[in-house]
Amino acid sequence: MQNGRNRFITVLSGFALIAAVGLMPSSPAQAEPDIDDVQSRVDRLYHEAEQASERYNDAKLELQELQRDLGSLRADQERQDARLQVVREHVQDSVVRQYEGQSLNAVSQVVVSEDPQAFLSQLSTMSAFNDMQSQLFDDYATELKSLDIRSAATEKRASEVAELEKELATEKKTIDDKLASAKSLLADLKEEERQDILSRGSVRVPSDVPVSGRAAAAVQYALAQVGDAYVYGAAGPSAFDCSGLTMMAWAQAGVGLPHSSSAQFGSGPHVASGDLQPGDLVFYYSPISHVGIYIGNGMIVHAANPGTGVVVAGVFSMPYSGAVRPG
Repeated sequence: MQNGRNRFITVLSGFALIAAVGLMPSSPAQAEPDIDDVQSRVDRLYHEAEQASERYNDAKLELQELQRDLGSLRADQERQDARLQVVREHVQDSVVRQYEGQSLNAVSQVVVSEDPQAFLSQLSTMSAFNDMQSQLFDDYATELKSLDIRSAATEKRASEVAELEKELATEKKTIDDKLASAKSLLADLKEEERQDILSRGSVRVPSDVPVSGRAAAAVQYALAQVGDAYVYGAAGPSAFDCSGLTMMAWAQAGVGLPHSSSAQFGSGPHVASGDLQPGDLVFYYSPISHVGIYIGNGMIVHAANPGTGVVVAGVFSMPYSGAVRPG
């Protein structure tokens, strides 16, 4: 009897447990995202996207140089091909003149040959004839060698251009992927939380910046862009990336800068952080992947990221790498 009562209690306990489990939610409620964690992840994604963007800018500069080089090589190759054709015609004329009226089966093959290497080989055999003008033969051999060298150089540059174009496509995809991830994170936040994240680190635009000389034009231009959008690879007129802003700002002062933060780091003498003057370019991260313009009072103006745009911020608000004085 006691055993039966115990089994009944056990069965009731099991039903109670099942009921209790059934009342529990099938999955835990989604926790509110931690703002500081989202801030950190968004900042990292923006930075990784900007690193890819600056590598993209560097690759574009290299591609432009390669394409200029390739154009020059192709022009050289065309000129060399024309010189080779002139010498070839001289050799053919000489062969015809010297062997005219004879049985010229071999000679006729030389004259009509379209293969430069075969032509050269046949001429080498015929040069045993005392009447062959050896200087023409040497000229032809020299010009053919020069053409081969230029053709090989052109082919090599064309291959490098193709590889670099693939690299550009890869970096562009990295930029797009990182930006999409950052947007996805921000989309999970409430509007006020999102605006709080996007406004962090920026300060009010100063009403007066003590700057003179050519640097004044650069600083004034950069400050006039505050509030403009950040777009990877952009250099105005209403959207910029970091090096695009500094490039266009200093262009107002007549100073040409490359569209690349790492390349701009070599655009002038380096200055210590304690000697910064308005207009100096200030660089961040290692390897360098961000640049802004110093405006005095411990502040810079820079194109920050796609969420923030062009803003004024503290000079040490990011990992500082160095500074350069352009011009």
